[in-house]
Amino acid sequence: MHERSLAHVYGWLLLLPAAVLLVAFTHYPTVATVWHSLFSTGTRLRPSAFVGLENYRTLAGDPIFWQVVQNNFWFAAGTVPASIALAIVMALWVNGRLPGRALARMAYFTPTVLPMIAVANIWLFFYTPEIGLLDKIVGVLGGGSHNWLGDPSTVLACVIVMTIWKEAGFFMIFYLAALQSISPELREAATVEGASRWYYFRRIVFPLLMPTTLFVLINALINAFKLVDHLFILTKGGPDNASNLLLYYIYEAAFSFLDTAYAATLTTVLLAFLAALAVSQFFLLDRRIHYR
Repeated sequence: MHERSLAHVYGWLLLLPAAVLLVAFTHYPTVATVWHSLFSTGTRLRPSAFVGLENYRTLAGDPIFWQVVQNNFWFAAGTVPASIALAIVMALWVNGRLPGRALARMAYFTPTVLPMIAVANIWLFFYTPEIGLLDKIVGVLGGGSHNWLGDPSTVLACVIVMTIWKEAGFFMIFYLAALQSISPELREAATVEGASRWYYFRRIVFPLLMPTTLFVLINALINAFKLVDHLFILTKGGPDNASNLLLYYIYEAAFSFLDTAYAATLTTVLLAFLAALAVSQFFLLDRRIHYR
């Protein structure tokens, strides 16, 4: 009995460092942010005061907030499905008997390990008018110069393309690991039965990849709502908030406009939305997931 209680204490002691870090850097900031959203932004002359839901009413009437939400919706709709589809295609490609397979895997994964600031500067060169790589290609095809990041109709699409390039290789690693865990006997049985490669993928491989797809989907959606670094280098949310996304808008409210209470309100809404999104994905996709 004494040894069992001692092992119990050892277990809690081993858990304590991680628990302290989790509470200090996750749970406490979340609770503090929600609490701070119920107060006004204080100054030296006017201290912070309890305002209840006033910040949320201000947010509901903020046209820039709704524009940013719309931008983030289209950004997620453009990056998440494309990144996942491209990751699956790349994983299938490098999982086969491909000459130089290791080199191809490294090439696909390289954008993932590059720093975000470096990636933004690389694509800034691509999108620069007249001297950028994209304008050079368009010029060879007979087109004219275009300010890709300065045009509200193209700036969000430019950020979407860059994000897909950055994230698809990261998601590919998870799909590659999942593909290598599928028994080759399934492929042999499908070949004996005369199943085509597409039928084998659609009816056998893809259902077995659903746990990985759920994991990747949640991560891709979270990533779609936490982009800051690239916007800071490429567009600063412009022109006219055409590329502004939720987390960058929170950054602007907190550090550019010094309205920390409104930034806390925006953060609370974002956290609630992401939590609801993650929970709904588990419930909606659970019936389609085949755990082995």
